[in-house]
Amino acid sequence: MSNDIRPFTINIPQAELDDLDQRLAITRWPDRETPDDWSQGIPLSYTQEICQYWRTTYDWRRCENMLNEYPQFLTEIDGVDIHFLHVRSSEPNALALIITHGWPGSVLEFMKVIGPLIDPVSHGGKAEDAFHVVAPSLPGFGFSGKPTTPGWGVEKIGDAWAQLMARLGYDSYVAQGGDWGAMITRMIGAHDEGHCRAIHLNMVTARPPLAGLANPTPREQDALDGLKHYQDWDSGYSKQQGTRPQTLGYALVDSPVGQAAWIIEKFWSWMDCDGHPENVLSKDELLDNVMLYWLPATGASSGRIYWQSFGKASNPKVNVPTGGSVFPKDIFRPTREWAEEVFANIVYWNEPDSGGHFAAMEKPGVLVTDIRKTFATIR
Repeated sequence: MSNDIRPFTINIPQAELDDLDQRLAITRWPDRETPDDWSQGIPLSYTQEICQYWRTTYDWRRCENMLNEYPQFLTEIDGVDIHFLHVRSSEPNALALIITHGWPGSVLEFMKVIGPLIDPVSHGGKAEDAFHVVAPSLPGFGFSGKPTTPGWGVEKIGDAWAQLMARLGYDSYVAQGGDWGAMITRMIGAHDEGHCRAIHLNMVTARPPLAGLANPTPREQDALDGLKHYQDWDSGYSKQQGTRPQTLGYALVDSPVGQAAWIIEKFWSWMDCDGHPENVLSKDELLDNVMLYWLPATGASSGRIYWQSFGKASNPKVNVPTGGSVFPKDIFRPTREWAEEVFANIVYWNEPDSGGHFAAMEKPGVLVTDIRKTFATIR
C-alpha cells in the first residue's frame, strides 16, 4: 500500500458525454403515473422535462471546472483510492475539519459552505472561526475507488478517515457529517478520541427510548410521526440497497434516466422544498449531483454501503463534545433528550425553523453558523 497523496483533476472524455447524450435520446419511457402527485414516485412529466434539459442545455464542463477550482487528491487506504478535496485556510490558527456526505449526495453538497468555512472573515465570521476543510468522497462514490471486497461499512470508513487526517499531518481535528456522513462521523468520534476533538451532525441518529413513550410531547410526537412516515412510505430504496444493491445497479449504471430519477426523487422527498425540488435547487445543481453518480458508474457501488452497514454496524456511545442540528424536514428528527442517550457531551443543539436533509445545500448559512458554534467550544 502506498501512502502517497496524488493530485487529481477531473477530465471526463468527450466520448462519455456523447454516450450520455445518445442514451438520453433513445430512452424508453414508462407510462404516466396514475395520481396527479409524487406519491408513486417522480412524475413522468417532470422527469422528461429535466432530462430534456440535461440533453439540450446542461453543461457538465461548468461543473467540472467548478470542482477543479478546488485542490483535489487521491490516496490509497486499505487498497481503495480515496478522492478528496483539501482546501486550506489562510488563517494561521485554522482548525482541521473533515466533512462527510452521504447517499444520494456527494462532495458537491459542500460547494456553498467551503468558502465560509475556510475564509470566515469574508463571510460574516471571525478569523478564529476558520477551518482547513477535508471533504472526501465515500468509497464507491464519485471519484473514489470502488471496493472489490466486503467490509467497507461506516466503521471501516471512519477508521479510514482517521488515517486520512493523520496522513495529511493533522494531529488533531474535528469532524462533521450528515446522512451516512453522520454515522461515519459518529464512529470517528467514538473510535478516534485521541485525535478527533469534537463532532457536529446534521442528521442526528438517535432513537426514542426502548420502553416507549406513554405520553409523548408534541415535539416527541412529531419525531415519532417522522419515523413512521419514513418506515411506511420512504424507506423502500434503503431496503433494496441494503439487500440487493447489485441487482438494482444494473439498471442505474445502464440508464441515465433511471439514475437521475432514483436520486432526484429523494431530493424532492427530503428537502424542505414545498412540493418541488426546484423550489430549493436548480436543475443544474440537481444534475451536477446526478453526474457524480452517472459518470463514474456508481449506481451499484454506492448502494453497497447500505448492504454493508445496515444491521452490521455497532452502536457506540460518543464522549467527545458533540453538536447537533435537527432540521424540521429531515428524515429523522430526534429530541435532544433522545440524543443524550448516545452522545454523552452535547455542547450545542439547534432546531432551525426551516430546512431539510441536504443542509449544506439548502441552508448553508445556518449550517456554517452551527458548525462554528459547536467547535468554538473546543478551540
